[in-house]
Amino acid sequence: MNNGLLLFFGIFLSLGGSFWALLLAPQVQIGRAQPVVLETTGETYPAPRSGLAQQGADIYRAQGCVECHSQQVRQSGVNFEVWLADSGSAWPQLAATMDRLKISDADKFITQAPVKILGGLTMLEASGIASQLTNGEAKASVVLATLGPDIQRGWGKRATVTQDYLYDNPVQLGSLRIGPDLSNYGTRAVPAALALQHLYSPQSTMPKSMMPPYRYLFNKRQIAEGQKRAANALPATVEPGYEITPTPEAEALVAYLMSLNASASLAEAPVPAPPVKSAIAAPAAPAP
Repeated sequence: MNNGLLLFFGIFLSLGGSFWALLLAPQVQIGRAQPVVLETTGETYPAPRSGLAQQGADIYRAQGCVECHSQQVRQSGVNFEVWLADSGSAWPQLAATMDRLKISDADKFITQAPVKILGGLTMLEASGIASQLTNGEAKASVVLATLGPDIQRGWGKRATVTQDYLYDNPVQLGSLRIGPDLSNYGTRAVPAALALQHLYSPQSTMPKSMMPPYRYLFNKRQIAEGQKRAANALPATVEPGYEITPTPEAEALVAYLMSLNASASLAEAPVPAPPVKSAIAAPAAPAP
């Protein structure tokens, strides 16, 4: 009898522990997450999608886009870079410091500021070099650099994290990459008209694309030469002699794609922020 009770409580504790670890703990950690206010802009992130974009999310899922595209940028690590933010006016002294630090092309860097002068450093190494270059009017900055194949491909500037998916239900992470990752599609400056053309005829915009055409999301009608075309029609070169116009479903899908933007700098996933050129006119180069 005693052994039976011990066995019962052992099974109960095992099941209870598994239930807590697999269901309740993630709910406590993630399920209560709330939008955050970005320090740089004061905006709330993530912002809710528009109604049209939300409809597009349903179409994205219904068309099986998640089977070929992921929405998760992976990051393998970070290192640090040293940027010359402002070369100041004491160029000879700055050049001498850079020579002492064995930084080649000092003259070129000084005239191109802001410019990256070193990379692949630890935080301690970068801070030490930046402090030596910051003297008087000259200013050097330490900039975090994110690493990984996805970053190098230009799919994002940082890893995607839980906060990025707060308004996604369900989250469409994807597991295959027959096509590129779409986490930051909305930041790629792709015109909506070109995105629609890619949906109708992928090879017309990317000749080597493996994506199938989604022509059933468009209306097609024959048009006489010289006849006025609809304002939202695809270019005449896509299918000469016909007018191709997107259905509301195609427009909603593109609106969803344009809403994909996981580029906000978060505490748990900072975005590299190199210094930018000051709006104040730079001083004239000092005489040698």
